[in-house]
Amino acid sequence: MAENAKTIKVRLVKGLRGTQHRHRLSVKALGLNKLNDVRELPDNPSVRGLINQVCYLVRVEE
Repeated sequence: MAENAKTIKVRLVKGLRGTQHRHRLSVKALGLNKLNDVRELPDNPSVRGLINQVCYLVRVEE
């Protein structure tokens, strides 16, 4: 089942300076630290919610 699970790639495309503290925590929860960091995450509602909060900071590659 784990092999069939859908994943999405998330890339941090904008710096965190001047952003809200909650948004910085959301980016950290996604596992993104530096600019242009890429993480492959499971495609589930909790991850999608974090991405929606910081949609102006990240790019999603499905």
